[in-house]
Amino acid sequence: MNLTTIGLDIAKTVFQLHGADRNGKPVLRKRLGRNQVLVCFAKLPPCLVGLEACAGTHHWARELIKLGHDARLTGPQFVKPSVKGNKNDANDAEATCGAAGRPAMRFVPFKERGPASGPDVAPDTERIN
Repeated sequence: MNLTTIGLDIAKTVFQLHGADRNGKPVLRKRLGRNQVLVCFAKLPPCLVGLEACAGTHHWARELIKLGHDARLTGPQFVKPSVKGNKNDANDAEATCGAAGRPAMRFVPFKERGPASGPDVAPDTERIN
Protein backbone atom coordinates (compact mmCIF):
# COMPACT_ATOMS: atom_id res chain seq x y z
CA MET A 1 0.00 0.00 0.00
CA ASN A 2 1.50 3.33 -1.08
CA LEU A 3 -0.35 5.48 1.48
CA THR A 4 0.74 9.13 1.78
CA THR A 5 -2.30 11.09 3.01
CA ILE A 6 -5.20 10.21 5.29
CA GLY A 7 -8.36 12.17 5.99
CA LEU A 8 -9.88 11.43 9.40
CA ASP A 9 -13.46 12.43 10.17
CA ILE A 10 -14.17 12.23 13.88
CA ALA A 11 -17.51 11.78 15.62
CA LYS A 12 -18.72 10.63 19.02
CA THR A 13 -18.34 6.91 18.48
CA VAL A 14 -17.55 6.19 14.81
CA PHE A 15 -14.54 7.58 12.94
CA GLN A 16 -14.07 7.40 9.18
CA LEU A 17 -10.68 7.09 7.43
CA HIS A 18 -9.95 7.89 3.80
CA GLY A 19 -6.41 7.25 2.59
CA ALA A 20 -4.85 8.24 -0.72
CA ASP A 21 -1.55 7.65 -2.49
CA ARG A 22 0.66 10.46 -3.81
CA ASN A 23 -1.46 10.69 -6.97
CA GLY A 24 -4.66 11.15 -4.96
CA LYS A 25 -5.99 7.68 -5.78
CA PRO A 26 -7.99 6.16 -2.87
CA VAL A 27 -6.18 3.21 -1.30
CA LEU A 28 -7.86 3.00 2.12
CA ARG A 29 -11.43 3.44 3.32
CA LYS A 30 -12.22 2.35 6.82
CA ARG A 31 -14.84 2.89 9.50
CA LEU A 32 -13.50 2.61 13.05
CA GLY A 33 -14.80 2.77 16.59
CA ARG A 34 -13.20 5.30 18.97
CA ASN A 35 -11.13 2.61 20.69
CA GLN A 36 -9.76 1.30 17.36
CA VAL A 37 -8.35 4.57 15.99
CA LEU A 38 -4.93 4.61 17.66
CA VAL A 39 -4.49 0.85 17.15
CA CYS A 40 -5.12 1.30 13.41
CA PHE A 41 -2.79 4.30 13.07
CA ALA A 42 -0.03 2.50 14.98
CA LYS A 43 -0.03 -0.16 12.23
CA LEU A 44 0.12 2.38 9.38
CA PRO A 45 3.34 3.92 8.05
CA PRO A 46 3.89 7.56 9.07
CA CYS A 47 1.99 9.86 6.74
CA LEU A 48 0.14 13.17 6.52
CA VAL A 49 -3.16 13.04 8.43
CA GLY A 50 -5.75 15.75 7.82
CA LEU A 51 -8.48 16.49 10.34
CA GLU A 52 -11.27 19.05 10.17
CA ALA A 53 -10.60 21.49 13.02
CA CYS A 54 -12.97 21.31 15.98
CA ALA A 55 -12.59 20.98 19.75
CA GLY A 56 -11.83 17.24 19.76
CA THR A 57 -9.32 17.19 16.93
CA HIS A 58 -6.61 18.86 19.01
CA HIS A 59 -6.47 15.75 21.21
CA TRP A 60 -6.35 13.40 18.22
CA ALA A 61 -3.65 15.48 16.50
CA ARG A 62 -1.42 15.21 19.60
CA GLU A 63 -1.98 11.44 19.76
CA LEU A 64 -1.24 10.92 16.05
CA ILE A 65 1.96 12.96 16.29
CA LYS A 66 3.09 10.69 19.16
CA LEU A 67 2.71 7.78 16.70
CA GLY A 68 4.96 9.52 14.15
CA HIS A 69 2.31 10.92 11.81
CA ASP A 70 2.20 14.51 10.53
CA ALA A 71 -1.23 15.68 11.76
CA ARG A 72 -2.69 18.89 10.34
CA LEU A 73 -5.95 20.61 11.20
CA THR A 74 -7.91 22.25 8.40
CA GLY A 75 -10.59 24.87 8.96
CA PRO A 76 -14.11 23.65 8.12
CA GLN A 77 -14.55 26.47 5.61
CA PHE A 78 -11.73 24.95 3.51
CA VAL A 79 -13.04 21.37 3.71
CA LYS A 80 -16.70 22.01 2.87
CA PRO A 81 -16.15 23.04 -0.79
CA SER A 82 -14.41 19.69 -1.42
CA VAL A 83 -17.26 17.47 -0.16
CA LYS A 84 -18.64 15.37 -3.01
CA GLY A 85 -22.30 14.41 -2.84
CA ASN A 86 -24.28 14.31 0.37
CA LYS A 87 -22.71 15.20 3.68
CA ASN A 88 -21.74 12.02 5.50
CA ASP A 89 -18.68 10.76 7.39
CA ALA A 90 -17.09 9.01 4.40
CA ASN A 91 -17.44 12.05 2.13
CA ASP A 92 -16.14 14.35 4.87
CA ALA A 93 -13.07 12.14 5.37
CA GLU A 94 -12.38 12.16 1.62
CA ALA A 95 -12.69 15.96 1.48
CA THR A 96 -10.40 16.35 4.50
CA CYS A 97 -7.84 14.09 2.85
CA GLY A 98 -7.93 16.22 -0.30
CA ALA A 99 -7.68 19.48 1.63
CA ALA A 100 -4.69 18.23 3.66
CA GLY A 101 -2.78 17.47 0.47
CA ARG A 102 -3.21 20.89 -1.11
CA PRO A 103 0.11 22.76 -1.21
CA ALA A 104 -1.33 26.24 -0.50
CA MET A 105 -3.67 25.17 2.33
CA ARG A 106 -3.70 27.22 5.53
CA PHE A 107 -3.73 24.96 8.57
CA VAL A 108 -4.94 25.62 12.10
CA PRO A 109 -2.25 25.22 14.78
CA PHE A 110 -3.29 22.59 17.29
CA LYS A 111 -3.35 23.39 20.99
CA GLU A 112 -0.75 21.86 23.26
CA ARG A 113 -1.95 20.40 26.49
CA GLY A 114 -0.83 22.71 29.29
CA PRO A 115 -1.84 24.34 32.56
CA ALA A 116 -4.79 26.05 30.91
CA SER A 117 -6.44 22.66 30.40
CA GLY A 118 -6.79 22.13 34.15
CA PRO A 119 -9.72 23.05 36.38
CA ASP A 120 -11.73 26.18 35.60
CA VAL A 121 -11.24 27.57 39.11
CA ALA A 122 -7.86 29.03 40.04
CA PRO A 123 -6.31 27.35 43.11
CA ASP A 124 -6.31 30.56 45.17
CA THR A 125 -9.95 31.35 44.41
CA GLU A 126 -12.45 30.63 47.15
CA ARG A 127 -15.50 28.62 46.18
CA ILE A 128 -18.92 29.92 47.14
CA ASN A 129 -21.15 27.15 48.47
